[in-house]
Amino acid sequence: MVKTRNKVLSVVCSAALFTGILAGCSSNKESASGGSDSKESTLTLLTDNENPATLEALNAIADKFESKYHIKTEIETRPGGSEGDNLIKTRFATGDMTDLVQYNSGSLMQALNPEKNFVDLTNEPYMDKLEDSFKKSVTVNDKVYGVPLGNFSAGGWLYNKKVYKELGLSVPKTWDELMANNKKIKEAGKTAVIGTYKHTWTSQVIVLADNYNVLAEDASFPDDFTANKAKIATTPAALRSFEKLAEIYKKGYMNKDFNATTYEDGLKMLAEGTGVQYPMITFALPNIEKLYPDKINDIGFFPQPGDSADKNGVTVWSPGGLYINKASKHVKEAKKWTEYFISPEAQQILMSKVKPYGPSGIKDIKLPDDTYAAVKDMLPYFDEGKTAPALEFLSPLKGPSLEQITVSVGSGLKTAKEGAESYDKDVEKQAMQLGLKGW
Repeated sequence: MVKTRNKVLSVVCSAALFTGILAGCSSNKESASGGSDSKESTLTLLTDNENPATLEALNAIADKFESKYHIKTEIETRPGGSEGDNLIKTRFATGDMTDLVQYNSGSLMQALNPEKNFVDLTNEPYMDKLEDSFKKSVTVNDKVYGVPLGNFSAGGWLYNKKVYKELGLSVPKTWDELMANNKKIKEAGKTAVIGTYKHTWTSQVIVLADNYNVLAEDASFPDDFTANKAKIATTPAALRSFEKLAEIYKKGYMNKDFNATTYEDGLKMLAEGTGVQYPMITFALPNIEKLYPDKINDIGFFPQPGDSADKNGVTVWSPGGLYINKASKHVKEAKKWTEYFISPEAQQILMSKVKPYGPSGIKDIKLPDDTYAAVKDMLPYFDEGKTAPALEFLSPLKGPSLEQITVSVGSGLKTAKEGAESYDKDVEKQAMQLGLKGW
């Protein structure tokens, strides 16, 4: 795993990556210091409701933290996707945010104005325990704002290996090969591509997971995109990502009720084999194991194929982050929580509830022997250096309406070109807010 971790560093360190918050409400006159005579205080943690296994792990870690430091943790949940993003922004704007914030890293974190809203952790003594590749994904103006909650993950396609074997299919190395597999799966009476647009965030994966292929064709695109020198709609390699999404719909490879199908429904279809392939990020694997433990070994992974088998590789997401609300009245206790969270003890609790879905953002954390089959499928790409960060770790730009745009393209309501043009307009306001040069 040392080799794997080094490959992650070499790839994601170039970045300038599907969430929880702690809020304090203590009436104690004395802060808890961790001693046996400390009075109890309370922190609250807000996490998304997309991952039951992570929620269970956070509760278990909170219980252990309380037993050691006499500081309670109340955990709240929020929706995922844009609804959850808007809730977080609203709570910051109204001063109703909790002590700690679990959220994305990369461009989405930057959109929350971390210098205003998060505590600077750069000089905390535990910072040297974190992988530099992760720290870069939560750094703004040379200040580090978070610790990792989760693992490096890969974006691409989860697939039912059992059904693949039954139908005599091979893992596709090109987009044409994937489309040929889709045709055979459909002819066999099964859903070739699982669509779960009821949870709109899932509609983005085909576009986002294509970034390795974009960079293979146009390595300068992220910098040019950030500087307003290149647009998705007029950059063939970037437009191709939207074209792939549109093609899946046009050829009728998704389940007919994809607009009403939920993320949980999609996991069920994949596990049971009624749906054979699911465009998804590997952070979904613990959910599958939690819901369908006897099916998890049937699930494999392959990267989103490009148009050339010689350029096959995987798009990587940095772990999400755990951040401290700058307006918290319990910053000292919250710092103690984050320090404990990255300790070997807390990470063992986490891995006992949420099996890693990729390499850790914390140094010297090894993957267990019973690592998911799908993770074993993705690790060779890390070891061979055939990885690239998702665009949101190479550019601060990620428009807030992307998931609505990808739903429109993936539902046939907009063409690929129209969707790309809409997204180009979507990032303009964000670029202005961030004060980027060239806009």
